[in-house]
Amino acid sequence: MQMSKGSHSVYHNGVVGKRQKAYRYMSLNLWGNVPSKLQKAVSKIYANVYNRKWTKHIIKPYCRYHYKDPNYIDQFKPADINKERFESFQDFFTREFIEPPKINTEHAWACEGLLCQYGKVGELPLINIKGDRRNIKTIFGNTDEAIPADYYFSNIFLHNNNYHRIHAPVKGKVTRIERINGDLVLLRPWAYKQPSTPALRNERVNIDITDKQGRKWYLSIVGGPGVGSILVTNGIEVGTEVNVGEEISLFLLGSTCCIACPESNEVSKIGDIVYMGDPL
Repeated sequence: MQMSKGSHSVYHNGVVGKRQKAYRYMSLNLWGNVPSKLQKAVSKIYANVYNRKWTKHIIKPYCRYHYKDPNYIDQFKPADINKERFESFQDFFTREFIEPPKINTEHAWACEGLLCQYGKVGELPLINIKGDRRNIKTIFGNTDEAIPADYYFSNIFLHNNNYHRIHAPVKGKVTRIERINGDLVLLRPWAYKQPSTPALRNERVNIDITDKQGRKWYLSIVGGPGVGSILVTNGIEVGTEVNVGEEISLFLLGSTCCIACPESNEVSKIGDIVYMGDPL
């Protein structure tokens, strides 16, 4: 799957110019201080625009600009079984694979996007939000136990042009689903010195999967501006057995996925694009 042209260069190269500073100011100092209810109301209006039928005319030029493969769109279909083609941009945004990628690994990336933070939980610094210092566990909500220090934390930013469905990174049983209300502040990593910061105040859905070895895999699916909602896939509930690569959630416009897991990433580095189903 092809990413947009230069979509991660700002963060990867550490370049923050005047445009990025202005963007950061508008997003954090202005939008970030808007009351949460108003953020959600505006975001819902924004998301609903992309349900309009006229937005289907955006899809082809959008694909030409963002993907090198001229036949990129041909590998997908609308999620609505009653539709044979994309009738709105939202249809395209929530696209499904016609033939899901074959996964030949026990531990896979759960989604597609920019890997903007990675490291051992015990070695990552505490996160400071307006003087409130918290650790990584806060992102994953009301877990019964501390996330082990030897686990690995990943923060993956899903750009608008990424495939926006979240899949199980391992075979196991869903042991917790928690929805946390919150804000919808900016999640683009180049606007922050600490990329995981917004995940602590934003609306999110947390899902735990316990693998066959009894180890928990923690996922936090985080909403941002323009997110109409985060949906848990039909049939996914506490007690559901899932296979690696099985869909568990999706965004209606959005956002970011944080993962804490016992297996290390041996392939990708910060600034790389990771793809759903590829080996860790």
